[in-house]
Order: sequence, then structure tokens, then C-alpha cells
Amino acid sequence: MASIGQIVPQTPGGEVLARARQRAALVPDCMVEARRIANTVIAGWHGRRKRGIGENFWQFRPYTEGESLARIDWRRSARDDNTYVRDREWQAAHTVWLWADLSPSMMYKSTLGSVSKESRALVLMLALAEILARSGERIGCPGVMEPVSARNAAERLAAAIMHAPQTEGMPDTAMIRGSSDIVLIGDFLDDADRIMERIAPLARRNLRGHVVEVADPAEETFPFTGRTEFTDPETGEKLMSGRAETLREDYQRAYLARRESLGQSLRRLGWSFAFHRTDHLASEALGAVYGYLSGNPSGMAGARP
Repeated sequence: MASIGQIVPQTPGGEVLARARQRAALVPDCMVEARRIANTVIAGWHGRRKRGIGENFWQFRPYTEGESLARIDWRRSARDDNTYVRDREWQAAHTVWLWADLSPSMMYKSTLGSVSKESRALVLMLALAEILARSGERIGCPGVMEPVSARNAAERLAAAIMHAPQTEGMPDTAMIRGSSDIVLIGDFLDDADRIMERIAPLARRNLRGHVVEVADPAEETFPFTGRTEFTDPETGEKLMSGRAETLREDYQRAYLARRESLGQSLRRLGWSFAFHRTDHLASEALGAVYGYLSGNPSGMAGARP
């Protein structure tokens, strides 16, 4: 997706193989970082805890008239004057599709960012896969990997990404069947209306969606001054500014308006939207998305809605 600012030039068609090797070299380090962050975040969470038909205890709650008497926990009820039901935790496996934008604009890293947008997106995707796999969920990646339910799902996803062909734009979702969740991670710098043209059909297919916009801090703050050349990594087009600082106010207004428009459109569909900068902790965004997935958005930390 098109990016704004000083950008790493687009790799020509003849260098697609080199780009693939570069991504393959990046994935192992991202997997290590993903596991570290997953361990940090999962310490504060305990799976997809909701009432269901599993065997593990979830909570006591007051008995409601009409419920089966067999569900009453008489030992707990004997402690006071109330009657309590013992709920069990839901344990049915759910399918979660994870996708990260790996187009050229995601390679951008300014001096203000700790990592590239691509690296952070991969870490978030693999960390989510790690946490969800531990919860027993099925993990898939549109156009890259069919859903699997396995403890090593994150490793298998990482291997699939390393060997996946280079793609541009939103993922091919033809392989997605039935009701499930989908998490889209990218910079989403295209026009908001164009993005929604691709996302709206997914919502109509009963997909519950979560979008994470990843940005380099320079893309939001526009710190450029003096004579500056800006390059679009997708098209190679260039813009030369003699005094870049004169563009800052108009640029920031347009940048924030695009994000606000996208967020509002997604929320109208019932999807969640979070914004994350690469100079912030990856665990912030991970906690936010996992909060939405587990039905506990109030418990999320960090990423701005």
C-alpha cells in the first residue's frame, strides 16, 4: 500500500527473489521476538474465557429461574443465602485468520522508529499465532496457510511466510469459509474508501474483523525539514520539497483524517480498529488485539483505538 514520507525505494521486478530472501532472513528473528512478547502478554490472560461446554471451571454466578437444578453448586450456595450455578469455560476451537501486509511500503524505518513496519507486523502476527495456538484455536493465513490446530502453529505459519510468493494489497480471502475472526495488520495508507471496498464484503460474509494500523513515528509526526525528496515505494514516483516543514500542518491533517475515516467505517461494520507506532512496545498492540479476540476490549492495554 502506498506510503508517505522518505521511503526505501521499491525493489524492481528483477529483484523479487532478493526481496523474498530478505523477508525469509527476517522471519526467524521475528519468531524469537514474537515468542518473547507472547510470553509477556499471556501472563495476564487465561485463554478465551467465556461460558460454554468445556470441562474447566470458569465462574460462579447467581441461579436464574428456569435453569436446570442439576447445574446448581449446592456447596457454594450453602455459604450464604444465594443460589449459585457453576459455569464451565468454552473450549470449542475457533478459526482465526492472521494476515500481515508485506508490500514495499512496510519496509520503511525512519531514525525515529525502533524497527521497520514489516518487522513489527510480522512480530504481532506470529505472537498472536503463538498465544492463540496455546488456547487451542485454529490458525490460518489467507493465501498462505490453511487453518491448523497445533501447538506449533506459529512456527508453521513462520515457515509458510518464508516460502510464500510476494503479493501486493489486501489478501485473497476466497479460501475462508464460515464464521471466523480475521486480523489484518498493515499500514493501510491507501484511501479509506478504497480499503473499505475490500473489507466490507468480508463483513457481509460474517467474518469478525480486527484491523491494526502500524505506522513509523515519522509518518505521523512528519519531522522533515529543508530540501527533502519523498519516494513512493509502490510506484517509484518522487516529490521534491525545498522546505518540507511547510507541508507539515496540511500533511498531518490529511494523515489523521484518513485514519479517523477508516476507524469510523470499520466500527460501523462492527470491526475493531487499533493504531500502533513502531516506537511503542509491541506488547501494547498485541494486548489490544487479543483483548478484542477474547471478548475483553476493556482489558486491553496500549494501542490507541
